Amino acid sequence: MTKIQFRRKLIVIILLCVAVTGAVVRHYAERGTTTRDIATLLMVLWVPIIGNVIAWLIGKLPRRAPPPEPVTFDALGTFTPSLQVELTLRPPALPVHDVPLAAGEYRCALVIDNEGFSARWFVPRGEVLERGKPHALEVEFLTPALARPRLPQGADFRVLVGDSFIADGRVVSPR
Repeated sequence: MTKIQFRRKLIVIILLCVAVTGAVVRHYAERGTTTRDIATLLMVLWVPIIGNVIAWLIGKLPRRAPPPEPVTFDALGTFTPSLQVELTLRPPALPVHDVPLAAGEYRCALVIDNEGFSARWFVPRGEVLERGKPHALEVEFLTPALARPRLPQGADFRVLVGDSFIADGRVVSPR
């Protein structure tokens, strides 16, 4: 035990003794006397220590392990297709936004009923996805073990990006 720990323990013991003494004196003192008021004050001296005692008890509680790091597509690395799908992009709300999707990676959630599964797909270089036409694509799930059973061949789904459904799709074949 260090000097500081010893001193803290000694202070707690002394203040506890003072509070107990104050309680005993207060019990036997007559109402309205100065002795009873001083005894009440001695009992109140214990209040600041209670916070320290509670903090010490909380410090003794076992700590839970931190939650595991979430899995992300960046951690997965290379693209490994989970499904072959047919995707039809919806026309946008404003005609000015009616542009095809350019080449690149797209991340979304495939939604079936009230469940969504994180997914991504790639549009190859030199190609674009036009709106309103069906396109055959390969999709990779973040957690394929959870998503595959809910998306069998022929299952219909919607594609959610942000807070908008941008496409409708159908599973052509599982990988």
